[in-house]
Amino acid sequence: MLEPQSYVAGAWVPPDTAAREVLSPVTGAPMGRAGSAPPDPAHLLAHAHAAGAALRGMGFHDRARLLKALAQYLDARKDTLYALNPHTGATRKDGAFDIDGGIGTLFVFASKGRREMPDGDVYLDGGIEALSRGGSFLGQHIAVPKRGVAVQINAFNFPVWGMLEKLAPAILAGVPAIVKPATQTAFLTEACVRLIVESGLLPEGAVQLIVGSPGGLISALGPQDTVSFTGSAQTALTLRSMPELVASGAVFIAEQDSLNAAILGPDAAPGSAEFGLFISEAAREITTKAGQKCTAIRRMIVPEHHTGAVIEALSAKLAPLIPGDPAAEATRLGALVSPAQRADVVAQCGRLAGEAREVFRGDSGGFGEETGFLPPTLLHCADPDGARDVHRIEAFGPVATVMGYRDTSHAAELANRGGGSLVTSLFSADPAVARLITLESAAWHGRIYINNAESAREATGHGAPLPHMIHGGPGRAGGGEELGGVRGVLHYMQRTAVQGPPGMLTAITGQWVPGSAEDVKEPHPFRLHFEDIAIGHTLRTPAREVTLADIEQFAEFTGDTFYAHMDEAAAAANPFFPGRVAHGYLLLSFAAGLFVQPDPGPVLANTGLNALRFEQPVSPGDRLWVRLTAKRKTRRTEEYGEVAWHATLYNQGDARVAEYELLTMVAHAA
Repeated sequence: MLEPQSYVAGAWVPPDTAAREVLSPVTGAPMGRAGSAPPDPAHLLAHAHAAGAALRGMGFHDRARLLKALAQYLDARKDTLYALNPHTGATRKDGAFDIDGGIGTLFVFASKGRREMPDGDVYLDGGIEALSRGGSFLGQHIAVPKRGVAVQINAFNFPVWGMLEKLAPAILAGVPAIVKPATQTAFLTEACVRLIVESGLLPEGAVQLIVGSPGGLISALGPQDTVSFTGSAQTALTLRSMPELVASGAVFIAEQDSLNAAILGPDAAPGSAEFGLFISEAAREITTKAGQKCTAIRRMIVPEHHTGAVIEALSAKLAPLIPGDPAAEATRLGALVSPAQRADVVAQCGRLAGEAREVFRGDSGGFGEETGFLPPTLLHCADPDGARDVHRIEAFGPVATVMGYRDTSHAAELANRGGGSLVTSLFSADPAVARLITLESAAWHGRIYINNAESAREATGHGAPLPHMIHGGPGRAGGGEELGGVRGVLHYMQRTAVQGPPGMLTAITGQWVPGSAEDVKEPHPFRLHFEDIAIGHTLRTPAREVTLADIEQFAEFTGDTFYAHMDEAAAAANPFFPGRVAHGYLLLSFAAGLFVQPDPGPVLANTGLNALRFEQPVSPGDRLWVRLTAKRKTRRTEEYGEVAWHATLYNQGDARVAEYELLTMVAHAA
């Protein structure tokens, strides 16, 4: 018997008299029970707040390393999760979307945390804003972790991925999570949480689990808390409308069900690569997880004169997919999550029958209505303009509706009639069609997925939300934006505008801001190991004259004989130049010659430069000097770290000639 436990304030809480019976999707017989008396919200939140303090005591990179270690830990033990997976009705392949997909999401957020977030505890949102003429008063948008908790309410269809895709950005932000899974599949979520707790990698209380009713938790939240919900639009509306939640000031994020569409382009005739891709992806989306995906294709919008060909080809593709025991290796179509879910899908199909007739129903595999098995079903709506329910009712199972369109604008209009979706896809090789569909539909869809012969081998699929891109959508889809890399992390952080003198911004952000104090001293900064370089350490170089011979030699050597460097009259006629001027890249080369320390030392490599801009031309006879200041430090490995230097080139009148950020890899001390 499966009896998942809650994990509250460091203790596992088994099911009690509040538990409800859970039926098997395979047999319809009882397979366990789940739930216990609601936890005391004050106790739950106090434990989470203590963990929040511990998380905030780390930097973004520290937390990213924890996520990577956790992903590795789970990946080495995922067979424990796969052993339970068939009890959700999912096949092994379906389980990979959930289990490996969730672990992969941890890896992606760990990587993005290290690559795209600072090695510190303050995230910089954009660049410095100049708020005064003299530069003594500046502005910087920052983001810091909220001081509350992330209450994460997840749906039944992805008990592992659904949790981890929310947990990863919260932990990276520095915010503890209270996870509330759907009761039917809570046993798989509990198994994953148990592994997380056993790993000892996260601070105690960083993850807590409620199996069953959360009781008064939502009512106890405050303005620093975030509720992230995945599920039905009706449940989201109920939560969103709670007076206590509205009054609390807590942020509510929703990812809701939606009527996602797939559009077959007018150029994608039967026999084309795009037609074949459309049929293959549609069949996959109808049957993966038995159609229980929030991103599954529900409406197939195809050229009117190709509806017959689409129905015929798709029916042939679906016919071999017969429901079977999800634990069997050969099974390609598993069961819905429960007999109750099967009954709900059948009821929704009945509601759609007035507008869409059934044109294909697969083999039932001999399973009855007492189980969760349901064959793939295809409907056809002959009048999508006059229809209402096909754009409003979602049968959350292996069911989809085909409808025809007259022209490309009509296709976009039909896609938009869903009232907002997580994703709409387009199968076309025509860029003009892609542009029109995108411009006319993007406001109604969180993601637009385009596939054709060019991208087919590497495209990730209509129904695959990726941690790199936002997952959410407007209107009916909930208006939320989960995942999306750092965008997802910022849901759990507060953006604040900080205004003040440069030195204050440097102290707050941990990054040197122009106008702040410079520490000009020996030794040469390139002689220092990573840990010995202080933010603000500055080198001011001697000056070097730029001669006409330098310019001509550089032109001959590189082949860059642009007239501004070689023709005095033509250069003088240009409104940007007083006459012949030095190449910008010559100036960069001279700058390096001025500040580089040539002997072997801690500096291992120059790995690039950012934000280069040339501000004033340099004429023959000008004298060039450089100010190089340590701006930012980032630990990379046990052997070395990255130092970003603010480099500014000046002429003999101390006018700024060029500015950029130089990146170097610097060894740690032995």
